[in-house]
Amino acid sequence: MRAVWLVLLLAVIAPPVRGQTGGAQGQVFQVDFSHPELSPSHWTMTLQPDGSGHFRSERRSASTADSQRIDAPAIDRDIQVSAEYAAHVFQTAQRKKLSSSECESHMKVAFQGMKTLKLSGPDGEWLCTFNYSKDKEIEDLGESLVAVAGTILEGAKLETQLRHDRLALDSEMEYLMEAAKDGRVQQLCAIREILERLAQDPGVMERVRKRARILLEKAGINERGLGTGE
Repeated sequence: MRAVWLVLLLAVIAPPVRGQTGGAQGQVFQVDFSHPELSPSHWTMTLQPDGSGHFRSERRSASTADSQRIDAPAIDRDIQVSAEYAAHVFQTAQRKKLSSSECESHMKVAFQGMKTLKLSGPDGEWLCTFNYSKDKEIEDLGESLVAVAGTILEGAKLETQLRHDRLALDSEMEYLMEAAKDGRVQQLCAIREILERLAQDPGVMERVRKRARILLEKAGINERGLGTGE
């Protein structure tokens, strides 16, 4: 009986165990991106330490749309990236919060889009706004987050084309293959569902199905839809 009371006492006074993502429990990360010449011109992405999150964008007006390539529709949905990627995002943001390094370089460089990174949690908030940063970790993180957004936007385009213009899937999948190779899109696991649909749909070109299977393999997703993502 004394042993039972001792266990209960320890459970009450013991400090909570911090998560395995560098103390990221209770924290939320958000990136806000804007570039008036791109479509969409504005999007936001929120991530939790486990890789779950939300993405929202607004479609650019038809009068300014690029007629060469279809625009992604407006997006407002939950997303999932790999836990490993989320851990990298939170750990990098936490290091930068502790270092208090300045984000914006103030250099005269081409406008790449204004990015605001925000880490919020029980221990305060870190805010970082920049077009281009001399801090390599911050600049790399910004580029990576833009590439993840690119993946989500491509997935939305593929969904639209599957419903309305299946012939356009061939060129879009060719672009996605090239973009995955050079890093313009990252975390293909974020569009796992549409890639699986394309890989299994006999109503689309065999070339489209093959490319979808290659991208799923690249994302580390097996036939049961499991994997860490890339």
